[in-house]
Amino acid sequence: MIIFDTSLIIDDIKVQGKKGETILEVARRYGINIPTLCFVENLPPYGACRLCVVEVSKGTRPPNLVASCTYEIYEDGLVVNTKSERVVKVRKMLAELLVASSPNVKIAQDIAARCGIKEVRFKMGDNRCVLCGICIRMCHERMKGMALGFVGRGIDRKVQMPFNKKSEDCILCRGCEFVCPGMEIPCQGINIPGQLCGRCLRMDDAPYCCTLGSFGCWCDHNPLASDSKKT
Repeated sequence: MIIFDTSLIIDDIKVQGKKGETILEVARRYGINIPTLCFVENLPPYGACRLCVVEVSKGTRPPNLVASCTYEIYEDGLVVNTKSERVVKVRKMLAELLVASSPNVKIAQDIAARCGIKEVRFKMGDNRCVLCGICIRMCHERMKGMALGFVGRGIDRKVQMPFNKKSEDCILCRGCEFVCPGMEIPCQGINIPGQLCGRCLRMDDAPYCCTLGSFGCWCDHNPLASDSKKT
């Protein structure tokens, strides 16, 4: 049984939380959608993708942009906005950068479509890794393998075993493959790197694809997403 000891407002809805909970946890409990990429249940929050960005303010303090998966609640009176103009603008920029880097990774195309991206202003790449870090966290935090890590910086960053050799710490559990979002069925709507398809989601209906009208709907019961899978 959860003992609630804090109160806050998310999108004009008064909700109850527990000290130490994150904004994302509270929002999910109340059915308030906040999109994520690097968040995985049963793994500590990481805050790498920043897609879960929200605005947080209290009293006369100006609103700040924070990652909802890492922002813990320790005081009453917080006001959270998950779909303000500022939040939407930042989230769309992040989605555009993501799909520019990895246009042939299905989840990148899905995120771009759900955020209403119809064109990309950046040079397109063809990376097969979205650098979410989930595989590394699974290896280190759950399997205690210590067999993966990030190497390089900036555009040269990538996931690799130490010294690019099979690690003796790897127990061949394949947990990294299981949690990797890029291991999903490859996007079939792309012919060459640099295209946007929206085939898995109707572009004209994004981002309000859900009957609830929530920004960037990620729900499994999305009727438009279900219809698109039939085509």
